[in-house]
Amino acid sequence: MANPATAHPFLHGEFAPVREETTAFDLRVTGAIPPGLCGRFLRNGPNPIAAVNESTHHWFLGNGMVHGIRLREGRAEWYRNRYVRTPDVTDVLGEPRCPNPWPPGHGVFSANTHVMVHAGRTLALVEGGSPPVELSFDLDTVSVADFGGTLPGPFSAHPKRDPATGEWHAMGYFWAWGNRVQYLVVGADGRVRRTVDIPLPGAPMIHDMAITERYALVFDQPCTFNHAAAVAGAPLPYRWDPDYVPRIGLLPREGGADDIVWIETESCYVFHPMNAFDTADGLVHVDVVRHPRMFATEQRGPMEGRPVLERWMLDPARRSFRATRLDERPVEFPRIDERLTGLPYRYGYASMPGRGFAQRAIVRYDMQSGASALRDEGEGKGFGEPVFVPRRADAAEDDGWIMALRLDRATDRSDLVILDAADIAGEPVATVHLPVRVPAGFHGSWCPDG
Repeated sequence: MANPATAHPFLHGEFAPVREETTAFDLRVTGAIPPGLCGRFLRNGPNPIAAVNESTHHWFLGNGMVHGIRLREGRAEWYRNRYVRTPDVTDVLGEPRCPNPWPPGHGVFSANTHVMVHAGRTLALVEGGSPPVELSFDLDTVSVADFGGTLPGPFSAHPKRDPATGEWHAMGYFWAWGNRVQYLVVGADGRVRRTVDIPLPGAPMIHDMAITERYALVFDQPCTFNHAAAVAGAPLPYRWDPDYVPRIGLLPREGGADDIVWIETESCYVFHPMNAFDTADGLVHVDVVRHPRMFATEQRGPMEGRPVLERWMLDPARRSFRATRLDERPVEFPRIDERLTGLPYRYGYASMPGRGFAQRAIVRYDMQSGASALRDEGEGKGFGEPVFVPRRADAAEDDGWIMALRLDRATDRSDLVILDAADIAGEPVATVHLPVRVPAGFHGSWCPDG
């Protein structure tokens, strides 16, 4: 048993990797799964396949493992967890490497951050230099992806889908590029139709981005590639730079790098915006989870102070910035009804972590009234990222369900909990009981059939 005083906080307890790939059918259900929920709930996260050096390991670098629950006609047909077969995984397993259209030497590493479906393909996603990896319906690895030969290089863990066009918008970065980031637009057909290279004063970690109807937002923040840390052998050589000027770039959706309006912000770090939208008076509102800093003293994971929800108001005409705190409680992994990505919206959802970034509660925000609702089942249980699923394609905002994985610490197993989105504190609509624990991890999606 690891010494609690020296153990890596993201390698033990609910963060500990699971070593076995499991397949289970006809899962036990409490309550009733709505018959309209036909599809897969998928979740990705880091899961080291071999022992790691606890003194240097970073949570973000564990091998990717995707977990999936298949729902159809009121039944939970199966649960599967599968390692994403990147070369580091197949080499440990002694398996042949998966098909890879990229030339030799092009980096492919753990696709461990998100899993989404685009143009009919299930893709495990990561940032910082690697392309996506395509998975089958049953979560077996198919191939390293290149979007039909149109992807010029690395991609992103957090593409944003425009609900009007079906296109993906993303910001890709790679330390070897030096001081630039690349904006990419992937058509609904799965092919890259547009790229914009954006020069920057440094090489920041750009985990996520946001879009509005007019702009793609570039988060240029003070967590940057650190050459000295890289030379010293740091596995994730990004460090807090207090002298780096934080700013957001407003890139017109069909504009070039010279068209960007740069607006300085307060010094902080944002992994995840909840949403962004244009206002009638020409402003841009973006709701973000604000960390006070990142990787300044803690090099194992994102524990550099309390992350809180804020609304940032950006004025491109005056190049001005104003922030309003929306909640003092710690939150992360914000989500919305994605039919409103880049548009004015009312409701948002987030995880509320406990001590040491442990899973704890879910919060629902009403951005119009300022009210919030909390689902907290106590220390014994903890929730991961909440995913909103509309009841129907034409349902009103907030008319649907919240899906989230819930850990039961007493049994060391996880459930998929389905909640009424308008009443997250109420009795669950259904609980799908899984045969194993899903380690605390990152992001996921509801992937409906069809």
